[in-house]
Amino acid sequence: MSISTFVALVTAFREDESVNFEKIKDEARRQIAAGNDIFACGTNGDFSSLTFDEKVKVVDSCAAVTQGKNRLIANAGCPSTHETILLAKEYARIGVEAVAAITPYFISCTQEGLYRHYSRIADSLPVPVFIYEIPARTGNSIDVDTVARLAKHPNVKGVKDSSGKKERLDALAQVVAENPGFELYAGTDSLILYGLRKGASGCVSGLANVIPSWIRNVADSFESGDAEAADTAQERVNRFREALYAPGYPPAMVKRILYLLDREVGNNRLPSLVPSREVDAALNEVINTFGLERAWHA
Repeated sequence: MSISTFVALVTAFREDESVNFEKIKDEARRQIAAGNDIFACGTNGDFSSLTFDEKVKVVDSCAAVTQGKNRLIANAGCPSTHETILLAKEYARIGVEAVAAITPYFISCTQEGLYRHYSRIADSLPVPVFIYEIPARTGNSIDVDTVARLAKHPNVKGVKDSSGKKERLDALAQVVAENPGFELYAGTDSLILYGLRKGASGCVSGLANVIPSWIRNVADSFESGDAEAADTAQERVNRFREALYAPGYPPAMVKRILYLLDREVGNNRLPSLVPSREVDAALNEVINTFGLERAWHA
């Protein structure tokens, strides 16, 4: 199977903070043209600021573009198992390939609680489930041993790991090796190539919103067997990532630089980012330094 590069697609907003569903479709088309698949309602998609119905409509908008020809996974993770299942069933009705579920946030979870959470979700759905680990945002980390237990479940397809830790990717790669069919996706842009070399099936990238072809190039270079080109492609991504994230909260920086490139994508919903002259000046410098094109930026 070829390597999949998913974009953690941004959610477009109008000036009044209503969701711009037509622009979401435009962004999905742009990503597909660059060779990327769609991961909807993730951290970079402002999922925590969307209502239940808005999440469903965002995923429906993406499905209208992918039409079963391109891969579509959507995050349904909510603080409670009950609501996660309700939302995931709506996604399944729309026709997603699979559902991802971020570890519950706000609620402090035990490992047994997380095991039961994901097991019940997987038991309840007609589509596969991906574990979505990003402890810096949720406060709950799922141990590798718990992932290994869940890998035995026939409807738990894999894990998207955004821990940012090489040693964790190493340990998850061992879980993959011991469980044929279980997949690992690198969720930290600086570790895409590292993950691929450890056996990951691909990545889920927030930076792909801004540099879609650069992210795809990392995977293509690796897949072609050109180690030097793959290293060069990853290093370029890393330099961009460091520069972009320096001014503030990473998902907000992704969205703001997109806004500076194409205002139709809109800003984040409050309180994620209050734009400032200092941040915009830093991001405009990033745009100029890396030669990004305004208005349409592949």
